[in-house]
Amino acid sequence: MLTITNVTWLYLCLAGIGVYLVKQVFTENNPAPYPPGPLGLPLVGNVQDIPHVKPWLTFAEWGKKYGPISHVNVLGQHIFVLNSLKTTMEMLDKKSTVYSDRPVVPMSGELMGYKHTLGYLRYGERLRLYRKNFHRIIGSRAALAVYNPIEEIETHRFLKCVLAKPDQLQGHIRHTAGAIILRISYGYEVKEENDPFVFLAERALDQFSRFSITGDFMVDFLPCLAKVPEWFPGAGFKRIARECRETLEEMAAAPYKFAKDQMAAGIALKSFTLDLLDGRTLSAEEDHIVKWSAVSLYGGGADTSVSAIYSFFLAMTLFPDVQKKAQAEIDAVVGPDRLPSFADRASLPYTEALAKEVLRWNVVVASADHSTTEDDIHNGYYIPKGSLIIPNIWFMLNDPQTYANPSEFNPERFFAKDGKEPETDPRTMCFGFGRRICPGQHLADASIWISTAMSLAVFDISKVVENGVEITPEVDHSSGFISHPKPFKCSIKPRSDKALGLVQQDVKHC
Repeated sequence: MLTITNVTWLYLCLAGIGVYLVKQVFTENNPAPYPPGPLGLPLVGNVQDIPHVKPWLTFAEWGKKYGPISHVNVLGQHIFVLNSLKTTMEMLDKKSTVYSDRPVVPMSGELMGYKHTLGYLRYGERLRLYRKNFHRIIGSRAALAVYNPIEEIETHRFLKCVLAKPDQLQGHIRHTAGAIILRISYGYEVKEENDPFVFLAERALDQFSRFSITGDFMVDFLPCLAKVPEWFPGAGFKRIARECRETLEEMAAAPYKFAKDQMAAGIALKSFTLDLLDGRTLSAEEDHIVKWSAVSLYGGGADTSVSAIYSFFLAMTLFPDVQKKAQAEIDAVVGPDRLPSFADRASLPYTEALAKEVLRWNVVVASADHSTTEDDIHNGYYIPKGSLIIPNIWFMLNDPQTYANPSEFNPERFFAKDGKEPETDPRTMCFGFGRRICPGQHLADASIWISTAMSLAVFDISKVVENGVEITPEVDHSSGFISHPKPFKCSIKPRSDKALGLVQQDVKHC
């Protein structure tokens, strides 16, 4: 995290002076003013204003004070925070050719190695090829339907694990997410416990969540620090980056090699990687694109759905009336003799709305940085080329002007009622914007829905009672790039003997 030592302050001051002098000599008059924002310090700008703990809360306060676009400047890097869905869509969707780049991030992108993954790719041909791969194979519900049996089977296995060890809920969710994404990405079937690829993904994603927030390390503002040797005082970030890079490279290489070995042996299962490799002779560049497309799917899907599904169990613990309404709908449509499947989805509108509310109430990715490829003037404000654009997705999903009582978990907000239109579908913003929208959004949406429907069909989820006292979980989320609910306790029990029997049925194989 950002620690300002004497050495760092020296670098900071020297860089600030350099930036200031260059600006005095070369800067021309801007064609329009910058948006308002916190007043920075001489030379170093707003370096002390950048939040590092739950930044979305500080950004939201800026929105209240300065309006839909706030501006700060850190050592010459212009940063614009967007707190309005309307403004965000006008900029990132309608002007996507200008706002679809990614910034060069020295720590997580360059030093940790994430520059090869989809989320960090600069706007250009390689990004187009990655997205083409995703769109062809999992770019729609229809394309994804071939993998529905895998989702259903692994979620049934999840129910059995929860029944056996309900106190290990978070671990079961993570294991199931890993099983689904590894099977779809590489055709790899995970082991029951201590699977090496699941463990590898957990390690990589934990490192990414803790160390990838732009600005948490001074090297993000002073790229020259990247050249400092690892042993130099104050350069502990270099060791962290090296360890993260080694984990990421192993996560990209090991399952990719497995998939290729299975193909060579003629026993490969259908997967994202198989579909991209089968019957093709690849150049080194094409092989690189397939390898890093696959690990982008693997990494992107192995943690985001974990956060959302864990939040579903938290919401059901806190809002029992919602749980009962969804269970009543499932009982009426599906009945007690089988588990819900994707074939039931269209017939379960309240359960669908509940899954939407999970995505709104629990903001998995609070913001996703964009960068500009050219100068722009928006609503009279100057946005220079190379600026960092931060849409505050958390606030958009908690904006009281968009969502009534946003802290309340209320699926009914997505139905027309008393002459009022349904509130905005959170999927229009929680997966990002423009040409950087998450290409795995349909996979994440499917995983959350099937976990919600199956879990509600067979389990009653409630508060734990300890020593005669009911324990109410705290709603608190971590500050990482992917935000997770604070660990909590809940009671998970079969709803009936029939429900118990459904969980205990043998699980089919794909």
